[in-house]
Amino acid sequence: MQKIKMAILGCGGMSGAHAKRYKNHPDVEIAALCDVKTEIVEAYIERNLADYEPRPQVFTDFETMLSSVKPDAVTIVTPHTMHFEHGLTAIQHGCHVFMEKPMVTNSDDAKTLKRAVDAAGKILVVGYNTPCTPAFRWLREAVRAGLYGKLETVTGWQTQEWATATAGSWRQNPALSGGGQMYDSGAHMFNSLVWSVESPIETVFAFTDNLDTPVDINGTVNIRFTNGVLATMTIAGNCVAGGAGMVYTFERGRVEIDGWNGNWVRAYTGWGDKQEPIELEGES
Repeated sequence: MQKIKMAILGCGGMSGAHAKRYKNHPDVEIAALCDVKTEIVEAYIERNLADYEPRPQVFTDFETMLSSVKPDAVTIVTPHTMHFEHGLTAIQHGCHVFMEKPMVTNSDDAKTLKRAVDAAGKILVVGYNTPCTPAFRWLREAVRAGLYGKLETVTGWQTQEWATATAGSWRQNPALSGGGQMYDSGAHMFNSLVWSVESPIETVFAFTDNLDTPVDINGTVNIRFTNGVLATMTIAGNCVAGGAGMVYTFERGRVEIDGWNGNWVRAYTGWGDKQEPIELEGES
């Protein structure tokens, strides 16, 4: 099998996590890297790919990299409001795209990018991890099969010391981030919700609190899906006790699950704390 020629745009911290996985994948060649300054890319190579051969080519212009290297796929790890332009450019150059979340920062851009992907016959994947976990795959099949009857409500929460961790960074600059904690870590929770409910959203109502910063730090969201499911999500970005959870209530049971990483799932069908056994496919 011919290796996938991968280019990476954006050489920050999260990008390094992807590079370390790619370099150990037998079917991937990291062919090129791009960021705004050469020294940023060189430092990235030293941190993440010092022993990698052949050494990736270094670029500071995205379109030049695409034209010169002609990668099969591009990994985009740039600030949120740049995702649309970068993703569209990569698709127009004939590349498949793996893009960090969120996909884009408004619905019009999402629809335009979707049309471009379909027209080009390429694949666009957004970096949400819970659909890849055994726990969430089991949950969605339980919803589809009516294992505990009809799904009626979902309640979720996520807490993180996000306000302090991102202070002074692009994540608190609306021109680059598009929003705050709900656009960033909180996006995982909304993806988990929509992916598992599998119904269009009918109505959304939300409150946010910026806590004297330029972006939302705390937020609560109420959602009604067209299939009748009601959902509430609380995203708290000023809490030292980090974590996340979601509760799905059915006619004949309740499921609790890690909505951020899909690391655990529990099911209940009676009063009290007696759990139902769950068998997960692919669990290590």
